[in-house]
Amino acid sequence: MNCFSAIDPKELVENPFSLIGDEWMLITAGDGTQCNTMTASWGGVGVLWNLPVAFSFVRPQRHTYQFMEQADTYSLSFLPEEYRPALRYCGSHSGRDGDKFAATGLSIFHEGDTPCIEQARLILVCRKLHTVDFSPEQFVDPTLLTHYKTNDFHRQYVGEILRVLKK
Repeated sequence: MNCFSAIDPKELVENPFSLIGDEWMLITAGDGTQCNTMTASWGGVGVLWNLPVAFSFVRPQRHTYQFMEQADTYSLSFLPEEYRPALRYCGSHSGRDGDKFAATGLSIFHEGDTPCIEQARLILVCRKLHTVDFSPEQFVDPTLLTHYKTNDFHRQYVGEILRVLKK
């Protein structure tokens, strides 16, 4: 049983640069029978179309990609520092090759239809609004292409933040 309280997105006081870039997050998507999670350190939050939104990036080669494509909602989970080994594992192992939850001890609960990480201290529950695929010709600064040595360009997901859950 989880012990989260819902807060308004405007009540977030944590620095998103630290949350995403330093602490990392788990992007989790799926349904009531199957889901996957992956570690991400790229993303953002803001306001778009007069809505609170989160920006997430997933490469099509990632196992989580298929779950993101099939689901209408997904979660972004921020874990306490003690879970850094789990974050490392989820960022370096594919769900195609094994059960990340069993390997890390992380567990899932559902907020409505959205899978969330029980051990998180903060969760953004998001509804997909828009996607766009990166392509080389869209890069104004060509030095950024060094992040795509094998042309494995991300898909960007813009998600409306439906709920913010805080422990």
